Amino acid sequence: AGATMAFSAQKCGVCFQPPSIILIYKDNSQEKTRQRVMPIRNFSEFSDCGRAAEELKNNPRHKAYLEGVSLRQLQKLYSLLRGHLKGQSLAESLQKFQQEETIDPEEDMNKLDDKELAKRKSIMDELFEKNRKKKDDPDFIYNLEVEFPQDEQLESCGWDIESDEEV
Repeated sequence: AGATMAFSAQKCGVCFQPPSIILIYKDNSQEKTRQRVMPIRNFSEFSDCGRAAEELKNNPRHKAYLEGVSLRQLQKLYSLLRGHLKGQSLAESLQKFQQEETIDPEEDMNKLDDKELAKRKSIMDELFEKNRKKKDDPDFIYNLEVEFPQDEQLESCGWDIESDEEV
């Protein structure tokens, strides 16, 4: 029946102590902005952020609130928490997430297994979604310009995709 969402997510963040996902949302029936705290349980530095994000998004208690929050956004919050649990600073965790979520244009997609390929594809879809969003959308993230070094410097960079993996 195309009912509008009862809640519009405005901002989503992660709190390290106690571990929880914080959602600032608008209650559309009352035009009020509220905050919802969703405690994170059973999550450790070895947890799978993707799975955790899916579980939270599908949690019957939170589902309606998280309708406007993308799975990738939740995954990012969990990965920041996981980094924190490993003792990384926020900057390090963000950088690591960026690294894992960046698509290398030189990468040979044919060599990737299905899981990696699916991940790349979801990143592309998400990037497309992000670029399509309006500027006044609270989720809109301005595209950061990336400066690439000149070609001759690129040679010395050694673009090893595997290198940032935890062993």
